[in-house]
Amino acid sequence: MTVRALTLGNYGLPAGAWRWAAMGFVILALAAAGLAVGAPDASRWAGVALLAGIGAVASIFLYAIWPREAVSADEARLIAEAAARANVAWAVTGADGAVIDCNDIYRGMSGTAKDDAPPPPELALGNEASAATLYRLTKSAADREQREETFSIGGGIEITAAVRPLANGTSAWWFAPRLVVHDVAPRGAAPTVSPQLATAVFRDAPVGVAIADADGRIVEANNAFAEFLNAGAGRNIGDLVEAADKATVLDLLLKAKDKAHGNAAELRPIGQPERMAELYAAPANVGASSSSGRVILYLVDVSDQKALETKFAQSQKMQAVGKLAGGVAHDFNNILTVIIGNSEFLLMRHTAGDPSFNEINLIHQDALRAANLVKQLLAFSREQTMQPKVLALNGAIAEMHQLLSRLVGEGIEIKLENAPDLWPINADESQLTNAIMNLVVNARDAMPKGGTITIRTANQSVPQATALGTAIMPADDYVRIDVADQGSGIAKEHIGKIFDPFFTTKPVGQGTGLGLATVYGIVKQTGGYITVDSELNKGTTFSIFLPRFKGEMPVAQVESAPARDITGQDTVLLVEDEEAVRSFAARALRVRGYKVLEAPGGEEALELVRNHPGPIHLLITDVVMPPFGLKQLAAKVKDVLSAAPATKH
Repeated sequence: MTVRALTLGNYGLPAGAWRWAAMGFVILALAAAGLAVGAPDASRWAGVALLAGIGAVASIFLYAIWPREAVSADEARLIAEAAARANVAWAVTGADGAVIDCNDIYRGMSGTAKDDAPPPPELALGNEASAATLYRLTKSAADREQREETFSIGGGIEITAAVRPLANGTSAWWFAPRLVVHDVAPRGAAPTVSPQLATAVFRDAPVGVAIADADGRIVEANNAFAEFLNAGAGRNIGDLVEAADKATVLDLLLKAKDKAHGNAAELRPIGQPERMAELYAAPANVGASSSSGRVILYLVDVSDQKALETKFAQSQKMQAVGKLAGGVAHDFNNILTVIIGNSEFLLMRHTAGDPSFNEINLIHQDALRAANLVKQLLAFSREQTMQPKVLALNGAIAEMHQLLSRLVGEGIEIKLENAPDLWPINADESQLTNAIMNLVVNARDAMPKGGTITIRTANQSVPQATALGTAIMPADDYVRIDVADQGSGIAKEHIGKIFDPFFTTKPVGQGTGLGLATVYGIVKQTGGYITVDSELNKGTTFSIFLPRFKGEMPVAQVESAPARDITGQDTVLLVEDEEAVRSFAARALRVRGYKVLEAPGGEEALELVRNHPGPIHLLITDVVMPPFGLKQLAAKVKDVLSAAPATKH
């Protein structure tokens, strides 16, 4: 749209006497020139010189009064007022690009207060959409060139920006909203997509998109695809993935040439095995591409999803191994109970001077070592019997300090950093002590040349659920225990396996692989969480988070009087489904003078209670006794005894 000038024209000199004087001087110069031409003999060389001088001056004045497009001050004010009313922002910049003058709309557009210096135009709309446009306009202003461009600022709004050079190195800028008229498609017609929009959708899509030729060479790729595989045009996709995935990817491309949709293939970018993506392929049946064998590739980054799946699988594996270890340990514990018990009977008959003493004692000692391993397996499987109580953790750790110092030996210092006012916890003190000792022993073995092991306690409030290894720690208050060393550290590929039973990086014969598994089981059974942070050749820190005890602190109990001696005076009901264990336990009790009633199960035990004529003073049973649990069986025995005649009480 062309804007007409407010007047037919104006002149470089202001209107009035000056203009007429200049015009008269030009007429006089023309007359002198005519005289010099008509009578050259009279004017000679002086006249020629005079003619040249007058002609030069006349030319200057002629240039000065020549009409050209310019506006008067009044007209300029009218134009500025019209621009302001039309919501047009304008500014005048100096040679250095700084704003000399501007209107209020420009200040509002650039977010500048009335008394503040407005920013230069290239910063007034300094967003991603306008940056390139304003840069080109600024360059044109510096080169004293006119330029006009249009750009979008979102929401369907387009801005027309223009720059015009003025005198003295200054430039005028205009920013005006542009009316965009979209073509209205006929009713029922399919909407059209502009090439610019299609290009933007392809380039900025959140999933990777690429076009490859029949040999797998990339013809074009968007930002997501190029970033994930470090892919550029002309490179073969088979060279951008791990060697183990190359054959699968190329086979996917081959199948996609003949099918509407190819199958998905998982791939890992070369040099980044921890990242993973799913690649989909389909034939590029668009125009000329239909006969070129080209394939459209779609890449979805599933690294986070796979990491979660791996963590879940690891958690499931730990649970399965724990159940297996618990079942094996329970059965093995029964066997060891018989071996240890009977070897003790033999040691009672074969004293130190007996020729068989050494062999029997060796059996007994090795059985005790095996029992300790079983205890660790039970701790890992979280099937051991816990006896939790409210603990002041700082005091418990302080009591361990001397024992731990002797345990680690010379050259290693145990340093305690206990937080004051530590919250209480509810835990089995002996089991928690065992867990800390295992971590300290592990730290000692990681520092063969000596160093410092730091045991640190602190209160920690977790405001939101946090991922710790394969578990999610809910928001709560926790007591944190850190055991840090300055040792060799743990390799990244081993971090996910260190809590697995029987996994160890120590040489053969220097570890069972149950130390950290035991710690894991104790912490989990206590209701806590454990994580590890390690760096090779710098050290490892294990962090245990135990829930804060929020109940009332228990009152210290006065020790009761010593129990009376009941050796050989009472009747014991022994309930055990494992015959060998029941036989050994009954024999041991009878040796001490007790009368023993044996039952292989809960129902048989109740039947014995009903038929036994005398009182029953003590019940000994396994923790799990089908079809009853320990507490259920004890309650049923009490019910039968309470309903029996007084002679059974």
